[in-house]
Amino acid sequence: MTPTSGLAEAPNEPAPLPDLVALQQKLALLRTPLVWVFTGDSITQGARHLGRERSYPELVQERIRWELKRRRDLFINSGLSGENTAGLLADFDWRVLRLRPDVVSIMIGMNNATQGPAGVEKFESDLREMLARVRAAGAIPILHRTNPIDDASPDSRTRHDLPLYNESIARVAQATQTILVDHWHYWQAKKKEPAALREWLADPIHPNGAGHRQLAIEFFRTLGCYDARAASCQP
Repeated sequence: MTPTSGLAEAPNEPAPLPDLVALQQKLALLRTPLVWVFTGDSITQGARHLGRERSYPELVQERIRWELKRRRDLFINSGLSGENTAGLLADFDWRVLRLRPDVVSIMIGMNNATQGPAGVEKFESDLREMLARVRAAGAIPILHRTNPIDDASPDSRTRHDLPLYNESIARVAQATQTILVDHWHYWQAKKKEPAALREWLADPIHPNGAGHRQLAIEFFRTLGCYDARAASCQP
């Protein structure tokens, strides 16, 4: 019998994603600038619903270019209000690839959800095609699950199948070993009741300034560059 120390073995930690390791290594090279493209729908565009507040891509830029001293990094926001995966994929060369990105952040699915369960298969296929095209261009892709919506509002009734689309996003990320920023899980854990969720929403669907700060914070946590003392990381 093999002697033991009597101590329980620590569970094996899952290996970090190769893309995440590669991105963290790139971030450490301060003299080598990166081009970041953030794309998606109105939530990424950040128009109309924020007033004088900043969108999550702007907060990410503040963290990386200023606080992390990567001052020559370039940030492009090509989010478009009302967009879905079909529209983004058709315009992918113009809004993403022609910009010669090093990192491509994609948050989309809120508008696809209006297509119901029948649209999930095509949505998933579109996501896989985008990821393949990003990687073929030599860039690192990042996927986001969406924020939850206020289901108690009549304005959100066309998006009752949003959970199915967020399941699909997670499934694609896992199958392709893509970095996933899981806003869906984080928001549901933090804002379980509709009244609490509305504190982060400008309307039943779109995050307000506080919501965008939470989107940015979860982005930083996922990439491993969150710092509770930093101005851009404040809730």
